[in-house]
Amino acid sequence: MPQTPPFSAMFDSSGYNRNLYQATDDSCGGLYYHDNNLLSGSLEALIQHLVPNVDYYPDRTYIFTFLLSSRLFMHPYELMAKVCHLCVEHQRLSDPNSDKNQIRKIAPKILQLLTEWTETFPYDFRDERMMRNLKDLAHRIASGEETYRKNVQQMIQCLIRKLATLSQYEEVLAKISSTSTDRLTVLKTKPQSIQRDIITVCSDPYTLAQQLTHIELERLHYIGPEEFVQAFVQKDPLDNDKSCYSERKKTRNLEAYVEWFNRLSYLVATEICMPVKKKHRARMIEYFIDVARECFNIGNFNSLMAIISGMNMSPVSRLKKTWAKVKTAKFDVLEHQMDPSSNFYNYRTALRGAAQRSLTAHSSREKIVIPFFSLLIKDIYFLNEGCANRLPNGHVNFEKFWELAKQVSEFMTWKQVECPFERDRKILQYLLTVPVFSEDALYLASYESEGPENHIEKDRWKSLRSSLLGRV
Repeated sequence: MPQTPPFSAMFDSSGYNRNLYQATDDSCGGLYYHDNNLLSGSLEALIQHLVPNVDYYPDRTYIFTFLLSSRLFMHPYELMAKVCHLCVEHQRLSDPNSDKNQIRKIAPKILQLLTEWTETFPYDFRDERMMRNLKDLAHRIASGEETYRKNVQQMIQCLIRKLATLSQYEEVLAKISSTSTDRLTVLKTKPQSIQRDIITVCSDPYTLAQQLTHIELERLHYIGPEEFVQAFVQKDPLDNDKSCYSERKKTRNLEAYVEWFNRLSYLVATEICMPVKKKHRARMIEYFIDVARECFNIGNFNSLMAIISGMNMSPVSRLKKTWAKVKTAKFDVLEHQMDPSSNFYNYRTALRGAAQRSLTAHSSREKIVIPFFSLLIKDIYFLNEGCANRLPNGHVNFEKFWELAKQVSEFMTWKQVECPFERDRKILQYLLTVPVFSEDALYLASYESEGPENHIEKDRWKSLRSSLLGRV
């Protein structure tokens, strides 16, 4: 079986490989090229281009780009049905009298295409119709040769393992979210003195940054590339009655990852607002500044941004007496790095540096790149919004999809990094399950620590005390 090269090798700096398609003519069988680059084509011609034959195997960049973007025009199971039909028809796999040599030449290519699909977009196969078609085509390939039979079994077993792991992960996520409660209810039942805080669980900010990186990489790992496209699926203009994803989505790992970011921000704000004494709050702020700095050094920009946004929440930023006790120079440097002005110019420069380091890395630690995720989604969203999916002649705008696939493939490289740090179950458990304050509870804790400064704050404090604590 041909080995699948790493994602980073797939796209060159221009967005896609320059000399993939040798076409003498600018237009070729429903596909339009310019300078040997595929720019557009009819949906049918693009599907034909995906299917190998005896003399041809599609470039891997094309396979990834088309499988990623085709779901804006049709369901993956519809594409799979068409691919199976073309393979069977073209290669005469259904004909008992067909030339065995011919089948021997084509079978490994079809098997390789199916392997790439199941490896890169395994979640497509949570659909029974996909699985049926996959098994049917694989069975046709395997029926003649023992070698292919083994390869087919291997591919299907590997896919089933991936889907089982995903189901287990989803069960864990569901369990975590069902146990999350507002910290305030805990505070009411426990005296302040026996409340644990994050420093008692993990006194070393460097270790905490490493455990945050564990959570980030695990959650990144489960996000399928197609989830970026499904996030903004609309109706296909050539298909009046259906949106391609009117059916229930197969996964929600992308949303779960965004929820983790929000949780971390609220956890930081909770830990800072909870201590009764000013010096304890100041110590907590300095602790998180050190955690954030280490996240930056590791290349974990998502946790870094979540920590900064937690420290910038109003209930935290209004604690002026607390902040007066903090050495803020280090925090100012971090805020400067993540400054949103000029479209996050400083952050994007730092991200490019981390991505560069990752390419030449000698250790797993240097390979880590965890992007500020909300911004990555926003970039992909604007790329999608800024260009039409179809050209006026009805062709699929493939130039747009090269660019989309380039951005997603970079993410695919980052999500495959193994976390080099040792896991600490106690710290991970705390980060993922400890109750955090709601927004109202944060404000109440903040006012209890440093009293209201004006009438608006005073009124809010009174109403929060009566609603949350039952006190007037």
